[in-house]
Amino acid sequence: MSVSTVAAPVAAPAPAPASVRAPLPVLGRDVTVPLATGGEVSYAALDYAASAPALQRVWDDVAAYAPYYGSVHRGAGHLSQLSTDLFENARTTVAEFLGCRPADQVIFTRSTTDSLNLLAAALPAGCQVFVFETEHHAALLPWRGARVTVLDAPRSPEQAVRTLERALADRDGDGPALVCVTGASNVTGELWPVTELARAAHAHGARIVLDAAQLAPHHPVSVRDLDVDWVAFSGHKLYAPFGSGVLAGRADWLRQADPYLAGGGASRTVARRADGAVEVEWHESAARHEAGSPNVIGAYAIASACRALTEAGFETLVAREQQLVRTVREGLAGVPGVRVLSLFGEDAPRVGVISFVVEGWDSSDFATALSARYGIGVRDGLFCAHPLGRVLLGAEGECGGGTAAVRVSFGAGTPQEHVSRFLRATAELCASAAPAGSDRS
Repeated sequence: MSVSTVAAPVAAPAPAPASVRAPLPVLGRDVTVPLATGGEVSYAALDYAASAPALQRVWDDVAAYAPYYGSVHRGAGHLSQLSTDLFENARTTVAEFLGCRPADQVIFTRSTTDSLNLLAAALPAGCQVFVFETEHHAALLPWRGARVTVLDAPRSPEQAVRTLERALADRDGDGPALVCVTGASNVTGELWPVTELARAAHAHGARIVLDAAQLAPHHPVSVRDLDVDWVAFSGHKLYAPFGSGVLAGRADWLRQADPYLAGGGASRTVARRADGAVEVEWHESAARHEAGSPNVIGAYAIASACRALTEAGFETLVAREQQLVRTVREGLAGVPGVRVLSLFGEDAPRVGVISFVVEGWDSSDFATALSARYGIGVRDGLFCAHPLGRVLLGAEGECGGGTAAVRVSFGAGTPQEHVSRFLRATAELCASAAPAGSDRS
């Protein structure tokens, strides 16, 4: 059954937005929230780095498909065939969105964390992993079964490349090695020199996996152009919050590894031998690591988001977001007592993720005040990147404690009014007295 045949009931692609200045329509744009001072205000969602709101396009596509939902890879009926085709077509859409090579595999997972744990479980014996201490915990922690070298936080992109080159040159032997690096920091938003790090890794016989959780929603990602071996990202950060993620890249390590989960779907044939043991032949395709009933809605939502972002044009989206980044940076620079956190310096290119501290304010109190008084949603803490947070803050602290930061993050669905309200609120809060007991001194 062809894609054109089964896709007929699903909503047709929406036209690309015509204006550089117009945000993409997202769910929640009309939601109002109560204020502590009385009354209500439209909610300003400025926590995209945690979970971005669903694109209206994604929601509409999922709603159009929902009545036709059926089992994937498991039925001869029309709805099952439609759902199977939709699921596999989503895989093709994601591969195109990521600029994958012809032989690459696209595996649907639950999230970036799940994707990197899958890859960790597929590492060859004796593999050595290199990871900077600045990574999100999803990239820092999965490698428990490997020899892990944690690299010090670099203070410039050039230092990051030099640090990796030295570490790889000094590694033990010439066995398998893997470098794991973010594309954009979930704390500072700063872009990392992925192409240069990939070149350094390959020059020393290592492979590289890109954590694109914060990069893919803001910037085009091409596996081929960046020359990375794998890329991982989450649907809920890509405007598709339906419980799915992606690991895409080279197939050999994945084919040679035991299935991530053992069960139906991962196996090609199962038989009971004469001695009573069960003999299994596993798939070599992406299905090898997708046991169980696939999350077809999650996969389709990711594919819908990929199409929407591509049709809108990343050049347009990046230009608009960079204008918002400049507005926020310039606005915060004019507020006394605010210090924006940065690893690579003020001029480093970044996506719409900015963290800061406010003199005299506890980060939790400041974030709470933004919500209660102004209807603005941000995040405070160390953002599941505790080592990086402590490097930037220059002190020991725990997530949610006094030594932490406030993070504002935005993207393709953020209206200018939300940014303006945030800057006005920040200036007013900084000009007022902090709550009793919030002073970090």
